[in-house]
Amino acid sequence: MSKLQLPADDSVALRVTHSNLASFASDIRVSQQTTVEALKEKLWKKTGTAVGSMRLELRDEAGARVADLDRDAAPLAAYSPYDGYRLHIIDLDPSSVTSGGWLEDTSLVEKYTISDEAYDKLGTNFRKFKEKMVSKNPVSDDKQSDNHMEELCANIKVGDRCEVEPGAKRGTVKFVGRAEALGRGFWVGVQYDEPLGKHDGMVKGVRFFECPQGHGAIVRPEKVKFRLQVGNFPERDPFDDEDEI
Repeated sequence: MSKLQLPADDSVALRVTHSNLASFASDIRVSQQTTVEALKEKLWKKTGTAVGSMRLELRDEAGARVADLDRDAAPLAAYSPYDGYRLHIIDLDPSSVTSGGWLEDTSLVEKYTISDEAYDKLGTNFRKFKEKMVSKNPVSDDKQSDNHMEELCANIKVGDRCEVEPGAKRGTVKFVGRAEALGRGFWVGVQYDEPLGKHDGMVKGVRFFECPQGHGAIVRPEKVKFRLQVGNFPERDPFDDEDEI
């Protein structure tokens, strides 16, 4: 019984470059039985140069031109390519999408602009959103914000059980006060019951409190809820069924 004879792999690895795209380079592997026309179809999808406007040159590893692929029906093998050779695409269309550097230099793209008057007439824009948020936030001024945080901190004591939002993370207050290394205003340091934090009480080289690694967090006072529930935020029982009454 004769053995099945499989044809050897006739594919070749080629580098692809483009006349209009200085930064474009791509490696492809293609069968040498592929026709020049079929090869152009593949390259059109990669580069945007239309098949009818494409001229192909085969160049060796040193960049010297070996042949012009000028017969669309001929297979690639007719031009004797080798691994490492280069297919250079020349775009003959002066109005091609690849011409003029539009695909590579974003500074050539015309930027859309709008006048202040037209911008203000938009139903929603960032400027209106910002103004709305400022009007809703009476403590947006730095001094007022500091006073607000100081008032909140006046009711928070080291040792208090608390809950931190978001996430309803329970823990114990370990620090209350200013922390200029973290930013202006007041901060609250918390040791979480579970390893939901980011450190052990030391931040940016400053020791604010001590706790197990991964249990510490320092947050703004408005994120802290304290003494608001019966039981003073006891540690959660991991086996407790929250749906039971």
